[in-house]
Amino acid sequence: MTLYNEAQLQGLPVEAMAASAGCGNPTALADLRPGETVLDLGSGGGIDCFIAAEQVGESGRVFGLDMTPDMLALANANRDRMGINNVEFIEGHLEDIPLPDGSVNVVISNCVICLSPDKDAVFREAYRVLMPGGRLHVSDMLALTEDGPRLTDAESWAACIGGAEYRGTYLARMTAAGFTNIETIDESIRCDEDDVPLNVASVKVSAQKPA
Repeated sequence: MTLYNEAQLQGLPVEAMAASAGCGNPTALADLRPGETVLDLGSGGGIDCFIAAEQVGESGRVFGLDMTPDMLALANANRDRMGINNVEFIEGHLEDIPLPDGSVNVVISNCVICLSPDKDAVFREAYRVLMPGGRLHVSDMLALTEDGPRLTDAESWAACIGGAEYRGTYLARMTAAGFTNIETIDESIRCDEDDVPLNVASVKVSAQKPA
């Protein structure tokens, strides 16, 4: 299934697209506006950052956060190849974001939070760096039922299926962090393994920090 439209992919380096391991397109949910500051949690090769940079324009700014030096090097190379000057890639962990309080308008993330061992900390940090009224838009792999088979092998973790948390628990963590207007947008991309219905899907979620 195509996650991005042709216009969004136009001009993107092959290396950025090849490095993308996302399960959705959070930029399509975010309704980004010129001049906004965006943070991408787990930015990888930079594909969502580059799409966001186009939407916020030269007056806006995009931060891409990743903990992997090799991926940061790839993202920086992709940015330089494209000649983009409103994107900055920073090294760090989702659970301890190296940005000031209230410094961004929008936080996006694409199939990364499910891999964190401390999702509560991730949502607290996302809430902290958002300005009042800021928005959170996430695509992530979630289990649609509380019971059911779970895969724990390394390959499943790499595919984000092994780390899929029950949707209700995931959304409750967002509420506990302070987010309001939490809305599940879509859960249409399902994942099965060897004909076993895992009840795992790519779920798109939007939320807001109160103004």
